[in-house]
Amino acid sequence: MEKGKREAVAEPRKKRAGRSKLPLIILGCLVAAAAAGYVGICAAAAGSDTIFPNVSAVLPDLVVGGMTKDEARSYLEQELPGAMERCSYSASLVDGSGSSVTSEAEPQSTEETGDSAQGADNQSAVTQEDLTEAGMYSFTLSDLGAQADLDALTEQLYQVGRTGNFFTNGWTYLKHLLGRDCLVSPQDDDLTLDNAKTRATAERLAEELSYEAVDTSWETGEDTILITKAKDGRQVDSGELETAIRALVYDGDEAKPCGFTVVPAKSMTAQEIHDAVAGEMKNAGYDSATGTITPEKPGAEFDVEEAQKLLDEAQPGEAVTLSAQIEEPTVTAEELEKVLFRDVLGTYTTHVGGTSGRVNNVRLSAKAINGYVLNSGDVFSYNTVVGKRTTAKGYSAAPAYVNGETVDEIGGGICQTSSTLYMATLLSNLEIVTRAAHRYIPSYITPGMDATVSWGGPEFEFRNDTQYPIRISASVSSGKNLTVTIYGTKVDDTYVKMTYEKLGTIPYETIYEDDPTLPEGTEKVKQTPYTGSKYRTYRDVYSGDGKLISSTFEASSNYKSRDKIILRGTKKVEPEVPDPGTETETPGTGTETPGTGTETPGTGTETPGTGTETPGTGTETPGTGTETPGTGTETSGAA
Repeated sequence: MEKGKREAVAEPRKKRAGRSKLPLIILGCLVAAAAAGYVGICAAAAGSDTIFPNVSAVLPDLVVGGMTKDEARSYLEQELPGAMERCSYSASLVDGSGSSVTSEAEPQSTEETGDSAQGADNQSAVTQEDLTEAGMYSFTLSDLGAQADLDALTEQLYQVGRTGNFFTNGWTYLKHLLGRDCLVSPQDDDLTLDNAKTRATAERLAEELSYEAVDTSWETGEDTILITKAKDGRQVDSGELETAIRALVYDGDEAKPCGFTVVPAKSMTAQEIHDAVAGEMKNAGYDSATGTITPEKPGAEFDVEEAQKLLDEAQPGEAVTLSAQIEEPTVTAEELEKVLFRDVLGTYTTHVGGTSGRVNNVRLSAKAINGYVLNSGDVFSYNTVVGKRTTAKGYSAAPAYVNGETVDEIGGGICQTSSTLYMATLLSNLEIVTRAAHRYIPSYITPGMDATVSWGGPEFEFRNDTQYPIRISASVSSGKNLTVTIYGTKVDDTYVKMTYEKLGTIPYETIYEDDPTLPEGTEKVKQTPYTGSKYRTYRDVYSGDGKLISSTFEASSNYKSRDKIILRGTKKVEPEVPDPGTETETPGTGTETPGTGTETPGTGTETPGTGTETPGTGTETPGTGTETPGTGTETSGAA
């Protein structure tokens, strides 16, 4: 009984073991079915004569999966030109930091071949202008004249999933059936670029990517100032860019990027701009060194701190506007070009007398001032422009006054040039800054209209107080007439006449000095006399129709007198015993009756612009002490 019970107990256990094997059997069946199915797929892959599903060429939308080689080739022959136009690449320039090219055509690779596709359909909304500003550039395969070997590309597409063994090829085929995509681009040897088109594309892009440096600049408005912030320029070499383009097509992410050269711009702070534009307004002028017109300069005043804050916040090349107090120039470069040195403002002529050395000195000093240009507001200094008178410069010794005596001095006579220029400036209605009268009244010009000069002594200066540049013309004619003319731009029909008033005279005295070298009873004039005088001059401005507009006091001129000195002989001379029969004559006294040296006060008038004096008319009645015209004697040290 006990044995039977054991057997009875063991029986149910065998039944449970049989039931537990059922899942394994089912699993085995499924595996076998899957294996059979996979083998079938592998067999289908091996036996297929079409390109695997979901395979595309060049661009994702150029799907050739399921096509035979012939079908794929025909399809690509028709569609590939359009695909080349749509297949674009984008990359960024580098500034030397070594950053890699950024490409919007991200390549996809196939596990089967390891091939990479550099092309992608770029649908970015980024404009070429945006790309250029960011240092990025883009191009298409069509821009480069790209051509693909259709036979090689078709074969490349067909070989996707067929390079492994029976089972791996089947697995690839299965993945493509389930939706796996594969993008194939032509291999390097199968894609050619047209050299001329590639070079032209690189040159075009290099020009678009390059731009000039923008220096800090400003422009004034009615009550504002517009300041443009500096921006460095950029220069891209087309040859280097062409190399980068080719590398991007063939090497993808491994391509060497294209660099560029920074062209520095001139940057200025708000304070520097303020220093440049603030202050006095300047009209357009003339640059004698270059012979060109210089632009006008407005006067502007603005808040420097506010301007700097706006500039700091602005982007390079951006313009900012701020309030300003503006003083606009009245003469622009455009206007000045039409009227530059158009009119004769004033001219005057004097006759040059005296020694050849004196005439030479007048010629040299006239040459020194000839062609000199003064812009609006400039001051002319005669000594500065003519310079020191030396023999090295060609100046000769000629009569001049030194401490009241007439002596030969280097440069004697140049005061005639300064005086003639003075008269021309008066007739031009220009502002006189510094002028001094001669010690003794000169004979070559109207009394009160002279201007003496001396190196380190008296100076003659005048200012161009017109709104336009003026130019001095000075020369001595073959007839020894010195003419000085001032050219500028007349804005009205007014003209100037110079008048003078003689206030009185200062008589000279006759002084006798004993001279033991002269025979007793004889006399000799040691120093000729000059009668002193006082003058007042006036500048009278007339309208074009001859009406007096204004009469203003110009200057006082006080000319000193010079005594007449006579040497009286004191040397005893033994009388000669006459030969018999010889007739004798009574010697003359040799004395002169001195003149009174006085004149009746009077007035005089100069016609504007003519300025011509007739040689020899400037003498007075004997005894008045006026020197003969052309003697060229001047103030002490006046050269």
